[in-house]
This record gives sequence, C-alpha cells and structure tokens, in this order.
Amino acid sequence: MADYREAPLATRPKTLDPNEYFNVSVDQRRAEESRAALQANLKREYQMQLNNPHRKELVEDPALTRWVHARASPYNYFRPTLKTSLLGAMFGVVPLFALYFIFRTDRDRKEAQIKDGTMKRTFSLSS
Repeated sequence: MADYREAPLATRPKTLDPNEYFNVSVDQRRAEESRAALQANLKREYQMQLNNPHRKELVEDPALTRWVHARASPYNYFRPTLKTSLLGAMFGVVPLFALYFIFRTDRDRKEAQIKDGTMKRTFSLSS
C-alpha cells in the first residue's frame, strides 16, 4: 500500500484507502462478514447445482445473465464522465479536424504552386 500511486483520472479504491481499511467499526466489519457469508452460500449453491450429475434442466448464472444484458444494451448503462468525454473527443472530434487541416493545407499549397507556375502537372486519370 505504501507504493500505491493514484491514477490521474480515477479515484482511490475504497479497499486501498487507509482511513476506510484500518478504521473499520465492529458493526461495519460484522456487516461485511455477513455479506461475504451470504455470497459464499450463493456460490456454494450454484456450484452444487452446476456439478449435479443428475440434473436435467439448465442452470443459469445470474451474474452472466446480467453481464450479457449489459453488453447487449450498453447505452442504458453508459455514464458520461470526464474520462469518457475526453476519449470521445480524442477519437471522434480531433481526427476530423486533423484531417481537415491536413487536406486544406495540402490543397492550398498545390493551388499556390499552380498560381506561381512552379508545379509540374503531369496528365493522370487518377488525380
């Protein structure tokens, strides 16, 4: 934990925050233990159903079902943040302006050379 360095666009995880990690009350620790026990029981029940050699029906994993649903409809679960906005601008808007600038300066340079008479233009059907 001593060498952990925070990322510039992310917050420190709750498990790595020393105030939240070391200074936990007895009630909070008891609640975490009960949640962990409930999760372990659910996992054990799922493993028992999955590894039952006499089962006839399909065993559904609710976590996998939620993941597939979230992947099928990403816009319902998208939350705009600073990071997603910057990534959207970087990959959506900046390339358009960069290409516009490149094509515009190249066209202006060719036009200036044509006006000055310094550009040697050969006949070509492709350009």
